[in-house]
Amino acid sequence: MFSMNTLPEWTDLRFFLELARAGTLSGTSRRLSVEHTTVARRIDRLEQQLGSTLFDRSREGYQLTEMGLALLPHAEAMESAVVAAKDQLSGAQISARGVVRLGVPEIFGSRVVAPSLVGLLQAHPDLSVDLLLLPRFANLANREADLGVMLDPPSTGRYMVTRLSSFRLYIYGAPEYLARHAPIKQHADLVEHDFVDYVQDRLASSGLNYMGELGFTPRRRLCCTGMAAQCEAAALGLGLIMAPPYAVPNDGRLVRVLENNFYAERTFWLAAPTDLYRLQRVRVVWDLLRECAEKNPSLFMFPDKKVKA
Repeated sequence: MFSMNTLPEWTDLRFFLELARAGTLSGTSRRLSVEHTTVARRIDRLEQQLGSTLFDRSREGYQLTEMGLALLPHAEAMESAVVAAKDQLSGAQISARGVVRLGVPEIFGSRVVAPSLVGLLQAHPDLSVDLLLLPRFANLANREADLGVMLDPPSTGRYMVTRLSSFRLYIYGAPEYLARHAPIKQHADLVEHDFVDYVQDRLASSGLNYMGELGFTPRRRLCCTGMAAQCEAAALGLGLIMAPPYAVPNDGRLVRVLENNFYAERTFWLAAPTDLYRLQRVRVVWDLLRECAEKNPSLFMFPDKKVKA
């Protein structure tokens, strides 16, 4: 049990929260703009004051103990109260500040998110973003990221979740590949062709098994854990690929096959722990992602072609 003879200071609890989220002294020190020794000293002081060990220390970083997990929701509630008080006293805050960790799929982050962040960061000089380009989806439960884009939104726990955008994966091939192989005039012709795909036993989500919708087992010549490598291999003529529009470079090295006659459709979800969503620095990134998706539908799917009567 905690020893509460002396109430902890909010500043010490803030160090506790940031270390719980970052998992390392260096990451926490960067978030709070202090030396890592200051972080360690504050945590030691808090543990002595509470009479409990809040973190297990290891080479990999800091992990919350059972007591740390018990303290976490109370510290988060205090953080939310402090943020609400600041907002009320200052009216509407003009500028977001601090570090936001955003977890996104690799190629989506490179092609869509990174360019969109430039204007936001210019508008908020005190804001910085750690963009985690992952071959999987960010683990929000262990605070790997403050918010994340994913195929499978959290179904339990306290999260804010919204639909970001549906997207379609179309079939593409390099002109050089298509010239060397049998023409593709209808869906059945795909059976004779090579494909580039994800490594099947390393799928970050069952939703990435979109080639299962082809109706046959594709002849996979190369499998990669990331779509960027898949696109490059397909552009060099190794085989066909299924990819969303945002993933395909607009340089003519990949062209769409069968147009709108075949595609697989998926949905990206945006999620953040409820307590972090209340923070202005997280909300401005959240709002940016939603605005980007709403204003750029062509990044996610092509309009359906009308059939002439």
